[in-house]
Formats: sequence, structure tokens, C-alpha cells
Amino acid sequence: MPVFFLVETVNDAVRALVRQRLAQSGEDWTSFVSAGADTAITQQDIVRIEEQVLATGYRFTSASLVSLRERPDAYKDSTGLAVDLSAFSFEHGDAVVGPMDHTGREQRGTGDNVVRHPADTRGTARYIRTSDQVIRYMRSGVPVDTIAIIDDSGCTLTAPIIDQFRGIVCASGTVRSHLGILAREYGIPCLMNARISGIREGDSIEIETSAAAKTAQDYQEGRDCSARIWRLTR
Repeated sequence: MPVFFLVETVNDAVRALVRQRLAQSGEDWTSFVSAGADTAITQQDIVRIEEQVLATGYRFTSASLVSLRERPDAYKDSTGLAVDLSAFSFEHGDAVVGPMDHTGREQRGTGDNVVRHPADTRGTARYIRTSDQVIRYMRSGVPVDTIAIIDDSGCTLTAPIIDQFRGIVCASGTVRSHLGILAREYGIPCLMNARISGIREGDSIEIETSAAAKTAQDYQEGRDCSARIWRLTR
């Protein structure tokens, strides 16, 4: 059963709060539960968690996408017309972009880093959108240095070829989503919940995988520790 960003975030926040209340009680788990752990989380706590989630700028539409084929109506431009899928790219209106720096890097978005790596990751942006595309890559191999840009945090679409990716940028989910967990197990640099703009198929990009990994507490407290995504112009 797929678990989406909102469910994961709320569950993580509730678990963290229970752990905090348990530590404050000074009791062991059995005593804590027996003493009335069912009242440890109040209605006010849930309201506060909901406010924290909304304060992050969470967008329901992009996070609820499962695949391009199943939800083609979700991929529309500002005019409401379906985009040309052959030249598709994510264009998030809330993406953080910036000017080119002295090394020729142009910031084109941000994401939540799954695992901190010693260095940032460079590669070629390739959008993975359909099962047919995955089958072609299974037969011919994923091109070297592919940084896969996908929307499915459940990992169902890309699981057969994930070990061949140089890196991953996912437009939904959290670091605890299925895709994030699998990327961590394979040691693949990965940014989740990414907001990007201006990155096209075949662009050379760099993802800030040397940034601190985002934690459940960061999500709970609405702390912004986003890793950057650059398009390379040189």
C-alpha cells in the first residue's frame, strides 16, 4: 500500500512526539503504555503538527503523482493544456533558482538530501517517466552518469534499474519514502521532495549530496536544510 508524503510526515511527527513524552516520563515503555500512553498525544498536538506541515509549503498535486501514464492530467502547464511529453520537464513554481556562479553553475532547485556524501554528485539529467522507458534501459543499459529525475517516491517504476543510476532527484516523498530507503541501501546519492525548474533532458547537472541529510525532526520542526541542484553551463 503506497504511503504518501503527508501520511509519512504526520506519522513521523507523532512517533517523535511519543518518544519525547516517553523520555520525559522517565518510565520504561511497558510502564509508559500501562500508565495511559493513549492520552500522550492530544488534539492540540495534532493541530500543531498539521500547521507545521502546511508551513513547509507542501503541495498536494505533485506529491500525489504515481506515474505519468496513470495521471497525465496532472502534467499541465500554466494555461491548463497538457505539455508535450517528448520534451517534458518539471517546472515547479516554488523552485529556488539563482544566478550563475563563477564556476558556471546555475541553481535550478532544491531537494531533501537522503544521505550525506563526501562530495557533490555530477551527471546527466534523464527523466524516467514510463515503464516502456525502463524496459528499454533494462535491455540496453542505463547511460553512464545518469541522474534520474522522477516523480514516484514509491520506487515501483525504477526499482529494476535503480542500481545503475549515478544519482536520483525525486519530486515527491521524503527521505523515509521507499525510494529514499532503497537509494540509501544501494549508496546512491539522492534528493527527495525536489522542487526544480529549467532542467531539460540531457542537461549536465550537479546535486549537493555533501549537504546534511534531512531528518525526521527537521520535517517535524519545519526546518529548511535543503540541498541545492545546479545546472552546469560549462
